[in-house]
Amino acid sequence: MNFTSVILAAETAAEQGSSTQAMVSMLITFVPLFLVFWLLIIRPQKKREKEEKIMRENIAIGDEIVTIGGIIGLVVRQTDDTLVIETGGDRSKLRIQKAAVRENITAMERLQASAAEKKNADPEVSKKSKKDE
Repeated sequence: MNFTSVILAAETAAEQGSSTQAMVSMLITFVPLFLVFWLLIIRPQKKREKEEKIMRENIAIGDEIVTIGGIIGLVVRQTDDTLVIETGGDRSKLRIQKAAVRENITAMERLQASAAEKKNADPEVSKKSKKDE
């Protein structure tokens, strides 16, 4: 009897089985790593970009802004992709791109004021409901 062909067939089957196991173990390792990478890096970055885009779209004339370079100014004119801002006491005017805006101070103040109003309004509502009882 010739056992070499049987041995070769068995070795080939074992190699195919081990390569399948290697692929499965590789997937088990990389899929969770990709999910963690996505949850910790990609998703927050996209959320931040979306918020910045909304902030830049909602800039209005009269808003006080801060540029990426740290220049603080008041918006006096705007076009589709540029803003003209006044800076300093001598009312110097700068033309900047909307993409250079880091923060809208006026909008942040409005948000803080509305949050404070809600916070102050809630205790009053609870006091009134206690008096009614």
